[in-house]
Amino acid sequence: RKTDLIVGDSPAIRQVLSALDRLAPATTPVLITGESGVGKELVARSLHFSGPRAPGPFVAINCAAIPEPLIEAELFGYRRGAFTGAVQPRPGAIEAAHRGTLFLDEIGEMPAEMQVKLLRVLETGEVQRIGASEGKQIDFRLVSATNRDLEQAVRDGRFRADLYYRVHVYPLRVPPLRERTEDIPRLVHHYLAVIAARERRPVPR
Repeated sequence: RKTDLIVGDSPAIRQVLSALDRLAPATTPVLITGESGVGKELVARSLHFSGPRAPGPFVAINCAAIPEPLIEAELFGYRRGAFTGAVQPRPGAIEAAHRGTLFLDEIGEMPAEMQVKLLRVLETGEVQRIGASEGKQIDFRLVSATNRDLEQAVRDGRFRADLYYRVHVYPLRVPPLRERTEDIPRLVHHYLAVIAARERRPVPR
């Protein structure tokens, strides 16, 4: 549940929780924005586990952490023999997210060629493994995140405008801690409890 993942009671966090209440039942693509370290993946997980897709998979891919030559295989998968080393067929992240949620972290770092291919998946609902001759219909909800200004990236030609409008259906900003300092005591207590449980010790005060 979202209340298990997001700690805080500040107006800024209540606004995030209110948005999650509205968005969780829908299939609308959501773009989570915010600085590095604000907990964008926690918000994405909350969105997934608060909605009807909770029984399905939550598949997370960090677009900035995967080398460009490998990202297509990670997203789309491949059939046996598609390239050297492909000794066994493998589903990609999109296929693995069937009936669940695909979370693309740092989507602004996605290479231009992959942007085109992702756009086609969003338009057709079909994914085709590398080396396959036909595609497969996949039902997934897309949740993306970025710490970049995607509108500026579109203006600079680094991010496709048509993909931007596909992923930016509902923007959700996660505020940094400096904008919700009243949440610090609750966060401190929460993490002390987590660490104490892990170390099998009483919760310190």
